[in-house]
Amino acid sequence: MKTAASKARQAQGDKSHQAILEEAVHLASVEGLEGLTIGRLATAIGMSKSGLFAHFGSKEGLQLATVEAARSIFVDKVIAPAFKAEKGLARLNRLCDIWFDYAESHVFRGGCFFAAAASEFDSRPGRVRDRIAEIMREWFGLLSQSISEAQEAKEFDPTVDPVQLAFEINSLEIGANWALQLFDDQNAFKRAREAVFARLKAHSRRRKSGPKAPGKKRKAS
Repeated sequence: MKTAASKARQAQGDKSHQAILEEAVHLASVEGLEGLTIGRLATAIGMSKSGLFAHFGSKEGLQLATVEAARSIFVDKVIAPAFKAEKGLARLNRLCDIWFDYAESHVFRGGCFFAAAASEFDSRPGRVRDRIAEIMREWFGLLSQSISEAQEAKEFDPTVDPVQLAFEINSLEIGANWALQLFDDQNAFKRAREAVFARLKAHSRRRKSGPKAPGKKRKAS
């Protein structure tokens, strides 16, 4: 049975671990996961290498923990708020809208963490690449599922292929992040947002509410 002192030490250790990972995700978003070493992170946070090694054990362990921390942030900032919207077109719109807000507000210092990590590790075999791929499949699957749910609610064109449209949306999002980071294109997210919502609007089947057209006036008898 843990004593109050041991529980306090564990809580302090968890807090320290979380603070380390918060710095790690920002550092990796700017310099890349491959550049995220125990030595580099130790220098950034003013901690000894041996202290960091005790937390993660290896460079790969640090990278995997950083990927999981980034996923938790993404879920908290994008997925959880979007799921407060009603299932169907409202949730699909919200998912896309919040993603752009998340990317433009620099939740990660270097832009979208997973856009950068996916590009960096796409051809590198190993556990880090496999985990990044799993997380990207989760996002892609969530987009596809949301499109399907909008179709089931009869709010979206049933002839649209959910996988194809999810691919297009994801490609526009990743492309916008790439254009901003590589070219410093400050209009990249604006262009991508307009393109995504033009597609959603074109396929939307939801009836728009608004003022009714005026009827013909009856002639006085």
